[in-house]
Amino acid sequence: MAAPTKGPRLGGGPAHERLMLANLAAALFTHKSIKTTETKAKRMRPLVERLITFAKRGDLHARRRVLATIGDKSVVHELFTEIAPLVELREGGYTRITKLGFRKGDNASMVQIELVLEPVSPKPKSAKKSAKAEGSVAVEEAPAEEAPVDEAPVATESAEQAEAIDAETAEVTAEEASTDEAAAETK
Repeated sequence: MAAPTKGPRLGGGPAHERLMLANLAAALFTHKSIKTTETKAKRMRPLVERLITFAKRGDLHARRRVLATIGDKSVVHELFTEIAPLVELREGGYTRITKLGFRKGDNASMVQIELVLEPVSPKPKSAKKSAKAEGSVAVEEAPAEEAPVDEAPVATESAEQAEAIDAETAEVTAEEASTDEAAAETK
């Protein structure tokens, strides 16, 4: 008998293990929450996550891949029509494992594994990524005309400093115009 490649051994052989995990996954999709041993839940989690990812894709090939694992068409239909839309915005982490204690007979660690179907709020983008994105947008979308400059300079600036700033802006605008013309000629 071939030993499983990773994780603890469940059942008699690899085929029995696949069937057991598929049945646990089908029960999880049907009932949204099941009580099982910690070992089975930890082995089932990657399978369930992968099947939900297929369901989020929603195409025929993904449906057939899920049907290859779970033979019950009604469970697959429920996964694709009810569960997948609820986790559409979630990027992984579709299951939650909660420890319940130990089983009375053999002292096995029992857990409750459930689907996380609460709506997810999108994470705010990090400051570095948003700053880079804004910087690239600003470079790509240079304004055609300058915004009107305040007529009265700020009290801390002298008239000479204001004229120097106006001259620099005029030079930058002239350089941008020449680079735009050069880029248009190369195309």
